[in-house]
Amino acid sequence: MPGSGSAPTVVIGTAGHIDHGKTSLLRALTGIDADRLPEEQARGMTIDVGYAHLAFDDGVQLDFVDVPGHDRLIGNMLVGAGEIDAAMLVVAADDGPRPQTLEHLLLLDALGIADGLAVVTKIDAVDAARVAEVVAEVQAHLRTTTLDGAVVLAASSVTGEGIDAVRAALREVRDRVAARVGDDPPLRLAVDRAFAVKGRGLVVTGTLRGGAVTRGDALRREPGGEPVRVREIQVHNQSLDRHEGGRTALNIVGLPIEAVRRGDVLTTGTGPLTIRGAERLLVEVRSPAPLATLAPTAPASAARGARLRLHLGTDQVDVRMRAVRARPGTAILALDRAAATSPGAAAVLREPASGAVVAGVRVLALDPPRGISRRRLTLERLERLSVAIAHGDPAAIDAAVTDVHGVSSDGVRVTFAPDIRLELETAAVEAVAAHHRDAQLSAGLPLPRARAGLLRRLRSLATVQRRDAAAVQVAIASVLDDLVADGRLARQGDALRDPALAATLPAELAAAMSRLELALSVPAPPPLGEAATLAGCPPEGIRALQADGRIVRLGPDLAWAASTYHGLAATALQRARVAPLSPATFRDATGTSRKYVLAILEDLDRRGILSRTPDGHVPGPRAPVA
Repeated sequence: MPGSGSAPTVVIGTAGHIDHGKTSLLRALTGIDADRLPEEQARGMTIDVGYAHLAFDDGVQLDFVDVPGHDRLIGNMLVGAGEIDAAMLVVAADDGPRPQTLEHLLLLDALGIADGLAVVTKIDAVDAARVAEVVAEVQAHLRTTTLDGAVVLAASSVTGEGIDAVRAALREVRDRVAARVGDDPPLRLAVDRAFAVKGRGLVVTGTLRGGAVTRGDALRREPGGEPVRVREIQVHNQSLDRHEGGRTALNIVGLPIEAVRRGDVLTTGTGPLTIRGAERLLVEVRSPAPLATLAPTAPASAARGARLRLHLGTDQVDVRMRAVRARPGTAILALDRAAATSPGAAAVLREPASGAVVAGVRVLALDPPRGISRRRLTLERLERLSVAIAHGDPAAIDAAVTDVHGVSSDGVRVTFAPDIRLELETAAVEAVAAHHRDAQLSAGLPLPRARAGLLRRLRSLATVQRRDAAAVQVAIASVLDDLVADGRLARQGDALRDPALAATLPAELAAAMSRLELALSVPAPPPLGEAATLAGCPPEGIRALQADGRIVRLGPDLAWAASTYHGLAATALQRARVAPLSPATFRDATGTSRKYVLAILEDLDRRGILSRTPDGHVPGPRAPVA
């Protein structure tokens, strides 16, 4: 029977030079050989990432990620190190710290791994003085990194000396880290292996974080956003109904086997910390630790636009880096392809050819500002975002990301930065006031014109993504609604007005305006001046009708009632969708004359609703979607 659940486990990553005894130490600690590949077992060296686990007497468990130590396999090392909670640095007593010891330590520092221990192995092969010398060397190197203060122990995987002390120290590491494991949503599993199992289909493995997964749960694959369902959960070769964190194997359905790769992330949820695919990242760059002088580091030119390799979670992708001048240590990375990540994620930049470490980075935002919004990358805003990320406060991160972009979207709702919203409110009030000055008898600024004006103002302040167009319209409408609710504007029908001004027109003028509107409600209206005289409507009444959007005026003496004009325009567009529309065809369809149809067609061409071609008028670039 499947188990009903399990406690979250802490994941420890090994690190160290090739042949310093990492896998042998894990075997002595756990009884498990982390070299799972036949080639690894035959050659006696770890080629790919391996896994083991340690169960304490009280049922508490630790997961281990055993990484390769060979310099040519640093990419594989980072696959394991990208999803660990703490590190166990392994140094052989006979060799002492070697190049990959220092490089692994440098990479752990770049990833910000701040908890763990170090073990000096093979103490059975040297005398006590040599062991003490190597322990002192390791302590000195640790002091220059994020692992400063980590305990350094000595042990032998052959004789068993010191192994119990290592287990006890690992338990202490586990207890320190356990409080943090599972408390950093959203739920996610970064895939380090994906393979097919006969009779079951696609299986992925990785480290589960940010919550519990239950059999039957719906997850999302990133990058891409495709839904998948959890068919089965396995932990340490046992089937479970629920698992709360740590090394996990999931049998999933919903995607073909070839569609999932190492580096993908299975996740849930929305919000400021949502994991999704991105091809551009705003990052904070952390220089290598002082021990970089003893390990290979990239030349300074690598940080100035050269092609670099980003190791992010279990993924790696080539990038180009461009510094953000407003704040030293901040940069924009352009990725060769989308990678899955979220604000706050740690990563490493390396020089692809030499493998040298350039820096550690921390993701500040996905899809950094483009276009006019790039002006918002100021020192103050970037500092605020960095602090919010460091504190891990989702609300503060959400606000800071919105402030950097000016406009943010969660895929459903659009939010404006406070200064953007204030600008839109001010623009709306000023637009209504200007409308009253230009058309004193108008009932108010028509809502469509107000919304269109605010959209233009917004686009002058921040970049609006095409995919968010509909949500932006809703957000603009909300700004206007709030102004009415606050009493700064008043609404009369479909118009906005200054609440301090009279809300109604003199009855005689209102009646004259209505008579004129009615006279223009025909496909072939009389001349505007003549119709106004007959209706008894003065010039100010005509201007008010036009300002209110009740009539459409295409010439000094040519106008239609708005509803009539829009009906004629709809007829033109409908026929142009079927076949190129000629003036004669439009004239016959409306029962008017060439004078009227030419004016309407020219207006539609000018506004991009139609486009004139040698064969006739066809739908233009701004034609509404059919």
